[in-house]
Amino acid sequence: MTLTQEILSSLYLADKVAAWGTLGTIKPLKNFEPEADVDRITEILTNKGNVQTIVDIVTNLNNDQRQDLARLYKAELQKDLEEDIKKVVSGDLEKVIVGLLKAPAAFDAQELKSAMKGLGTDEETLTEILSTRSNDHLREIQTCYRQEYKAELEKDITSDTKEPYTGLLLALAKGKRERDSGIIDYSLIEQDSKILNDLGPKNTANSAQWITILTERSHGHLRRVFDHFKKSTKGEIEEWIKKNFKGDFQKGLLTLVAVIKNTPLYFADRLYNAMKGLGTDDSTLRRILVSRSEVDLLSIRVAYRRKYGKSLYSSIQSDTKGTHRSALLLLCRAEDI
Repeated sequence: MTLTQEILSSLYLADKVAAWGTLGTIKPLKNFEPEADVDRITEILTNKGNVQTIVDIVTNLNNDQRQDLARLYKAELQKDLEEDIKKVVSGDLEKVIVGLLKAPAAFDAQELKSAMKGLGTDEETLTEILSTRSNDHLREIQTCYRQEYKAELEKDITSDTKEPYTGLLLALAKGKRERDSGIIDYSLIEQDSKILNDLGPKNTANSAQWITILTERSHGHLRRVFDHFKKSTKGEIEEWIKKNFKGDFQKGLLTLVAVIKNTPLYFADRLYNAMKGLGTDDSTLRRILVSRSEVDLLSIRVAYRRKYGKSLYSSIQSDTKGTHRSALLLLCRAEDI
């Protein structure tokens, strides 16, 4: 199936929002038979069969169906599917399969915890997740984080980062972004543009106001603010950020602006950077493919092909290997010619 056909098939069923309604590559399997899948998985785990079959099963289901599969496995065998899979699969492949078996908010909570544990902090991952999830999803992440790690996400962020970057992450985690109403408020656009352009005491920009505007206004409104800012100052918003802020806060703001301007392109850039040069950032590659496979991976593929002149599928194919590569390619779904 070509990319165009995949997108059209999604749009054709867009009225069935609960089942389809996205530009993800993974859709609900129409003829889902959980009992048969549990039997097949049990056979493989018991007799140490070909794990490719497990990969085929979990990548052919959407997350709701995987949750049904895990519940049925538990009910029939009184065992945890994740834990049993870990006994026969290891390394990057294990991380992909276990990631797919988790509910999306639980997976994100795990990734956030990993970004903050041990020495050093993975700021790019923190910003990526908190900048690209919906308000409801962010609240679900906080609940999952609390249940799984017996800790508060906000407290861990505070202890692991420094101001004003901490303030940016905490504001994002609260999930207070306004919805796009479709109404254009020209006076508010002008007001927000002026606030972002103003310098306060000691000729510095007000980081608190930047945080409020960039984390609470809708994406549609902010794109108009950025356009107004460019016309009134003769410069891009990114240039202003680089001039007036530094360190992790500067990087966080630049990421947030990139997400607001074009989320699929932001992820396309993240994927490209994860695979360029020597070595591969498997953690970033895995996280994006797992988390966006039911959201907008088709759009990310389009952005990737358009900017880098090659398909995401072929990049994954040349940068990974073995069953791990097979799992990632099944999430990506198809070559874009």
